[in-house]
Amino acid sequence: MKSTLQSGLYYEFKFTVPENKTVPYLYPESEEFQAMPKVFGTGFMVGLFEWACIKAINPHLDWPNEQTVGTDVKLSHIAATPPGFTVTVKLRLEKIEGKRLFFHVEAHDGVDRISEGTHERFIIDAAKFNEKVNRKSEIKSIITE
Repeated sequence: MKSTLQSGLYYEFKFTVPENKTVPYLYPESEEFQAMPKVFGTGFMVGLFEWACIKAINPHLDWPNEQTVGTDVKLSHIAATPPGFTVTVKLRLEKIEGKRLFFHVEAHDGVDRISEGTHERFIIDAAKFNEKVNRKSEIKSIITE
């Protein structure tokens, strides 16, 4: 983590919602999701917030050796957004505690505020993290044999 990563960092990110980021595309194998309206899916919205936070802080990390993973999400989803609308995400890095980063996030689709909440990310050493994941996969292979 570079010394330039400081509380108060503000970032704005825009994304135009395509049809394939609507609810029926979340889990195409889900009959229930297939019956839902084609509006921006909450699962995709969470991913958009994560993406915006990553974009905001990567210049302040030793990317790609240092990366961040999401560890907590508390968001509302209070308005539907049809495909073709541009969602503007605004975020502020509220606090840094060691490797934990706390963000305030909100999004607007040009007509309505669609979300507001908090998101927490944790700075990782990518190589060490991937080693742990690989070990976990190996353990699963042994258990399921």
